[in-house]
Amino acid sequence: MSSELTELYQQVILDHNRRPRNRGRLPTANRVAHGDNPTCGDQCHVYLRLDGDRIAEISFDGSGCAISQASASLMTTQLKGKTAAEAQELYRQFHEIVTTGKEPEEISDLAAFAGVHAFPARIKCATLGWHAALNALKGEPAPATTETHSD
Repeated sequence: MSSELTELYQQVILDHNRRPRNRGRLPTANRVAHGDNPTCGDQCHVYLRLDGDRIAEISFDGSGCAISQASASLMTTQLKGKTAAEAQELYRQFHEIVTTGKEPEEISDLAAFAGVHAFPARIKCATLGWHAALNALKGEPAPATTETHSD
């Protein structure tokens, strides 16, 4: 990866951390899930308003490191308007990026997290919000915890 691209990706992460998108409780949510990363203390609540099988609205709230908060913010921008199947596929792509460092063929803000693969402990930080969102989509009442996911 070129140094210019690395710098751009770092800026995407910093921007989402400093100015998170879709942060806060969603009063119209009809699905809510909580994520917990006990290793580093990250917490993430994801709020969805589903319209049929489509994510009409999504937001998150929580606390944690810059990676977890930026990832949750970016996730909300990527999942809004998607079906459950499309959300699952986006998570699969994101998971591949953060675990292998392989950049997607299409230029995408998700690629900003490619560098996370070099820091295995941070993979759980990056995927926490995604796990909570997938649990919300399934209507799973139990909190998503990084201790039960094999990231």
